[in-house]
Amino acid sequence: MSIDPAETVAEETRLQQQAALSYVTEAFEEARLDGIEDDCLVQMALFATFAELVRTYGEEAAATFAERLPERIRHGEFTVARTKQ
Repeated sequence: MSIDPAETVAEETRLQQQAALSYVTEAFEEARLDGIEDDCLVQMALFATFAELVRTYGEEAAATFAERLPERIRHGEFTVARTKQ
């Protein structure tokens, strides 16, 4: 039985994505505890995200990414079940 290097890289990427999402989720919770309203938090998180996308990939690539967002949102890609608090 051999190990597929592509599967190893995919698993490492998945683990990093899970860790990154955990960090972002924790930051949102900390901001809420500090009294930052969700509307403000979400808008600034989007601003920071798109600024980072532009810095990393350039304006055209970020714009192309943004063009696909409506379809991805409508297909539930960003829908996460919330637990009751």
